[in-house]
Amino acid sequence: MLNKPTPFLWFNNRIAEAISLYSSVFPNTQLHHIQQANGVVTSATFTINEQTLVLFNGGPAYAFSPAISFMVQCQTQEEIDTYWDQLTANGGKEGRCGWLTDPFGLSWQIIPHTLPQLLSNPLPQKAQSVMEAMLKMNKLHIETLQQAGA
Repeated sequence: MLNKPTPFLWFNNRIAEAISLYSSVFPNTQLHHIQQANGVVTSATFTINEQTLVLFNGGPAYAFSPAISFMVQCQTQEEIDTYWDQLTANGGKEGRCGWLTDPFGLSWQIIPHTLPQLLSNPLPQKAQSVMEAMLKMNKLHIETLQQAGA
């Protein structure tokens, strides 16, 4: 589709490492195009779970910030743990409330798929309890959030 917005991610080198990491974290990854110059990957286009991404080696002029993040909604605690552990390994950093930064500085939100429902509970005190529980966490724990909203 020509008019579909596609994230274009500016990397400071390390594109090959990023492709390797993301391909190992997300099994449904397809590499469509890779461009190299003098043995260095200058750009790549690939798809993760039907989301196309373009990675560009633009050098150090710009860096990622938490103002842009990728959100991954998970069904189980095992999925949350797996994504969290793989994306924070080898230089990634834990953040608060389900946010993390991968080794390349890209921000991710790893959340239970039920979080939006829990936070929008029609009973304000229950929604507030979920929010308060979430604010105390780095990696989110589904059972703790569900108990807070019960």
